[in-house]
Amino acid sequence: MTKPVSRILLVNDEKLVLKALVKGLNAAARQLDNPMGVTFAGVETAREALAAIREDGEVQAVIVDDQLHKLGTNGKDKKTGKRLQMSALDLVHAIHELRPELDVYVLIAQQDEAEVVNTLLCETVDGYFYRDDPDYLGWYRILSSQLQERANTPFYDKLKQYVFMAKDAWHTPGHSSGDSLRGSPWAEDFYEFMGEHMFKGDLSVSVPMLDSLLHPTGIIEEAQQIAAKAFGARRTFFATNGTSTANKVILQTLIAPGDKLLLDRNCHKSVHHGVVISGSLPVYLDSSTNLEYGLFGPVPKATIFKAIEENPDASAMILTSCTYDGLRYDLKPIIDAAHAKGIKVIIDEAWYGHARFHPEFRPTALESGADFATQSTHKVMSAFSQASMIHVNTEHFNEHLFRENYNMHTSTSPQYSMIASLDVARRQMSMEGYKLLSRTLALAAELKELINSTGVFRVLELDDLLPESVKNDGVRLDPTKITVDISESGYTVDDLQKLLFERFNIQIEKSTFNTITLLLTIGTTKSKVSRLYDALMRISRESRAPRRIYRTPAIPHFTSLKFLPRDAFYCAGELAPLLDEADQVNQKLAGRICADQIVPYPPGIPVLVPGQIITPEIISYLITLLRSQKQVELHGVVFDGWLPCIRVLTEAETESLRPLDGAH
Repeated sequence: MTKPVSRILLVNDEKLVLKALVKGLNAAARQLDNPMGVTFAGVETAREALAAIREDGEVQAVIVDDQLHKLGTNGKDKKTGKRLQMSALDLVHAIHELRPELDVYVLIAQQDEAEVVNTLLCETVDGYFYRDDPDYLGWYRILSSQLQERANTPFYDKLKQYVFMAKDAWHTPGHSSGDSLRGSPWAEDFYEFMGEHMFKGDLSVSVPMLDSLLHPTGIIEEAQQIAAKAFGARRTFFATNGTSTANKVILQTLIAPGDKLLLDRNCHKSVHHGVVISGSLPVYLDSSTNLEYGLFGPVPKATIFKAIEENPDASAMILTSCTYDGLRYDLKPIIDAAHAKGIKVIIDEAWYGHARFHPEFRPTALESGADFATQSTHKVMSAFSQASMIHVNTEHFNEHLFRENYNMHTSTSPQYSMIASLDVARRQMSMEGYKLLSRTLALAAELKELINSTGVFRVLELDDLLPESVKNDGVRLDPTKITVDISESGYTVDDLQKLLFERFNIQIEKSTFNTITLLLTIGTTKSKVSRLYDALMRISRESRAPRRIYRTPAIPHFTSLKFLPRDAFYCAGELAPLLDEADQVNQKLAGRICADQIVPYPPGIPVLVPGQIITPEIISYLITLLRSQKQVELHGVVFDGWLPCIRVLTEAETESLRPLDGAH
């Protein structure tokens, strides 16, 4: 097993003092137990310190000499006359801005203790040491202990401990630590494929020492508290049903039936499901669209600000940042505007959970003031699929109501390996996230250059991706999500995906009619980059003539709601065909009320939601997709024989339901 390296940086502008400190602390690290691989290094200036922190992902803690903050006139120290770059206080701020996960300590003189403690310890400094009394062994023990606390995985450690106890199981699950599978001619291969520990770690809520996800008071609660600190939240809750369920839990907590919810129309379908479950009155905000590449961007700021002004009675607003394609809002002014009207803000950060751990991606939603953020820890970090987190940042948090909704959606038989993976994913990001993300960013830059060098495939820049309506909105791009224009390759997207998969063993993330999207994560390697480049270069050298690519039709703008989505959804309804028996568009559908979500995938944005009025434009759009050469799944469309149908309200149901104010 690879041993960790934990570098601790000392910042002191007196060369001899610095040399003695580094020497003494390294001697202590060699003398005592050192499971974290702690080593000490020194720099004399704040500039060198920040450069080291930026360039060295192994730096885990910093000790700053408080002398740096004693500036005289003209930026010089009164006693020595040395010109200093910044005060200790400014340096602490800069360190937290750059890498908030680092432990920061201050070196002080005993006589200055009260002044320094009052000045610096309120700045999230983790502790201080006396400069005049260098107890190297004691300092080392404190520093090492703090690192171990940050690297602690309470749930994972306890799960391992229990598995190695090898207790006889007289409880669920039925495979009984895999005993039902071993020796079975029909199932033993599954046991061997999945591995012994997968089954031994698949336990039951009957094991008290592993705590309860639904009512945590022990190691799960401890693991969640450590995660909250790592991700910059007031509270964090583990979710084992994915961010889909996390979104529904928050909406059901914040929204009472009939309450207004502002939401971007291109949000994940789980948010639309949350609208039905909560009984909210949605105010849909049309996203920006890039017709040239079939991409959906953020909602324009002007649209959001207008919706906030027109709906000051809204209970909450939910936005997606970043989008599937890596486009992220300039969140702070949006959140500030919502808060000015008393509107809670939820940010779906399913694709952006890694952002806290590298300055390239920050500020995060929480750092921008969001009340709640949901993250798919499994999407870009090392957790198992379905493992997600709910981060709470609001001051007025009704934990009892939240817990009731959380328990309503969470299984009473959670997968403990999934919880352990959240614990470990948090530790990894806290201890080496900066290093891993720095590597990923470097690989992304390299891959972009390599793809462009083919002369056939081209990586789209932010300006290419942004629809015109949001080009002045301060939108930024996550560089780990690379969108490639394949128009000049001579292949359709479907044919190219098939070729990459079958000939080159490469599976991509998603596509539009003329682009493919590549997702780089902390698990992306140099060899994977090389293999992808080799495949694209070989394809480009085939010199196929560009072929005509048929654009996906633009999704129609949102029409209007006749009824609350929940009311429409829970009606029985009836199936109505999109086509008549002569294979012509069924014009009688126009004006009817939809009872389901109708979601073309990709892109996954509902063209119809329950309670929405169907228009001729929407019918035409759905028929065009059904007849499109590109394979598009139409979730919510039901086939009655060969006829594609959608569920609509009956005339009697339309008459019996109470229409929304202003609905016709």
